[in-house]
Amino acid sequence: MNTRRRFIIIALSLIVMAYCLVAGYYNLMIYVAGLAGYFVWSQYREGTVYLATQAFHKQDYAKTKELLSEIKNPDHLRKGRRNFYEFMQGNIALKENRIDEAEVHFQLASRLPWKKDYEKAMVLINLANINLRKKAYDRVNAYVEVAEKLKLTERQKDILEKIKFENKKFN
Repeated sequence: MNTRRRFIIIALSLIVMAYCLVAGYYNLMIYVAGLAGYFVWSQYREGTVYLATQAFHKQDYAKTKELLSEIKNPDHLRKGRRNFYEFMQGNIALKENRIDEAEVHFQLASRLPWKKDYEKAMVLINLANINLRKKAYDRVNAYVEVAEKLKLTERQKDILEKIKFENKKFN
């Protein structure tokens, strides 16, 4: 749910709570207060990351960027959302050729917990690729070594082989 819709629901909840208070429906008021509290919590801890992830999978990067920009303070996101936030921000920065900014986002994402190895491997592959572009060949080796310790998909293994091949050319 995007930020605007959350705030509309919170405002409607406050109106219903005021009515319940005046009408004496205290039990209903407590439930509505809980609902409003959940939407406030979800705004700060979840944000619009889920919607941005859906747009990212559809390769709609403009919408992804717009949805991620609604998150004012990503430090408030829970770890399970912050990792995807940083990953998508890094990919958007790469698409816009902002290499240094992309590296910062991917480094932050690499330090956050990931449920699946292949998800974290994508972050490490992106970091290796960025450092290959920046000609920091020793760092490329470090990222490749860490990524190879994870469970990888066949595609990821192929990408790592290409990165290692390119790195050997310049080493």
